[in-house]
Amino acid sequence: MTSIQFEQGMTIEAIGTACGEYVEMEWRPLYESMHEALTAAFAEIEDAAYGQYLDRLMPPLFEALEQAGYAFTDDVREDDFVIGGRLLFRQSLEKWGTEDNRSRVFWNVIQDADDRTIGTVLTEIPHSHLKFDIPRGPRVLAIAETTKSGITERIRALMEVRGFAQPL
Repeated sequence: MTSIQFEQGMTIEAIGTACGEYVEMEWRPLYESMHEALTAAFAEIEDAAYGQYLDRLMPPLFEALEQAGYAFTDDVREDDFVIGGRLLFRQSLEKWGTEDNRSRVFWNVIQDADDRTIGTVLTEIPHSHLKFDIPRGPRVLAIAETTKSGITERIRALMEVRGFAQPL
């Protein structure tokens, strides 16, 4: 597994780059190792199979951020649907693509050790609703926006301007 290094004082852009590098290195080997089991699981639990995948892919990244003193501004609530340790469905949009190549974008607003909000990490998860398939690698990007309206507006602009199949 790829080592993830964060330290206090990093910009949100540097954090996003480190997150993106981790996901880029780890997503495919994990996908290939879990594909058979998650294909079978998809037949029973459908999209929840992607949650099982993200429950393995994302926690090391979020744990490394927290160990470096970073925090997430939104606490996990009792009624939240959470995958990957910190991806909250109430902090996501899924509006792009076809049924066999959809894109959901999650966001996590990040604070430094001094409780200063420094920006937001976006995680795009491409997936199929027809079978267990991740048609291209998940992508991570950092943005400066930190309010829900600013974040959702930026996500829409990024997805529409760059096109669905392009990286955020």
